[in-house]
Amino acid sequence: MATGAAPLWFTSLAGLGAAYLTVVFLRLLPYLALYLRRPKDLRRCYGEWAVVTGPTTGLGRSMAMELARRGFNLVLLDLDRDNLREVSEAIREAHAGAVATRTVVFDLSTVGTGAGEEGMRRLREAVDGVEVGMLVNNAAVARPGALYFHEADVERLVAMIRVNAMALTAVTAAVLPAMARRGRGAIVNVGSGSTVAVPSFPLYTVYSSSKRYVEQLSKSLYVEYKGKGIDVQLQVPFYVHTNMLSAAIKDRMLLPAFVATAGDYTRAAARWVGHGHIAVPDAGQQLQWFLAAFVPDFAHDWYRLRKHLQHRAILWNLI
Repeated sequence: MATGAAPLWFTSLAGLGAAYLTVVFLRLLPYLALYLRRPKDLRRCYGEWAVVTGPTTGLGRSMAMELARRGFNLVLLDLDRDNLREVSEAIREAHAGAVATRTVVFDLSTVGTGAGEEGMRRLREAVDGVEVGMLVNNAAVARPGALYFHEADVERLVAMIRVNAMALTAVTAAVLPAMARRGRGAIVNVGSGSTVAVPSFPLYTVYSSSKRYVEQLSKSLYVEYKGKGIDVQLQVPFYVHTNMLSAAIKDRMLLPAFVATAGDYTRAAARWVGHGHIAVPDAGQQLQWFLAAFVPDFAHDWYRLRKHLQHRAILWNLI
């Protein structure tokens, strides 16, 4: 029996499917290429010291440990003196004293106040006389969250903006001039999937808005300083096993396959430094980002509001 040509609708769908798979492959190809190459020697490329903000828990602690493993000496900045002492001792013990650490007690929510000026003075003293090759702006505040805007305490919202946007700007301004004079360095700003993967992030509005600022700042600094030997990169975690979300929400609302461990994430993140102005280091999360682009904005908005109202119900039931 003779067979005719395939129907037009079938050919069109096959073509779309092939194009889709090609785009997925091209999107993931940089990950494959990066992991096939020998990792960059970050300390040799950028300098001997790294500054990490918020290094006592979660991604910040994991990144500090990863950079120490890669040979960096560390300036650790956090608001809690005891936690800083603990992570500093853990790093030195893990590397038999081969990694030097300095600590800076600095409550980043005080930036722009008299107390913030004192914290900036301590930071400038800590980096004086050392070659800061990398800055990791990790410190961030996500709470209060899962609340309508009118329900949140405005002072806590302002403190969130101070930490997530103002402090990041001030710390960057403290270390960037020396990098520019030397003609080398790297600045890694930790962003959020709430700004790159979805059009809105209701009930966490101020958090996502502050991270949008970080995204724009990072892109503009990348353009400004790429020609001066300084790599500025926005790194975007989606859901990671940290304390940014409550245990109840993580246990009841998130699929384990979509949540990276802090260790896995930061190992991938370190490999991505210097490769482009934006990176979603975890390959599984990169795939999530790609697939999210095919969902219409109205569907994202509906789904996010529904999910975050569920977050709100969980948190209120715990009170």
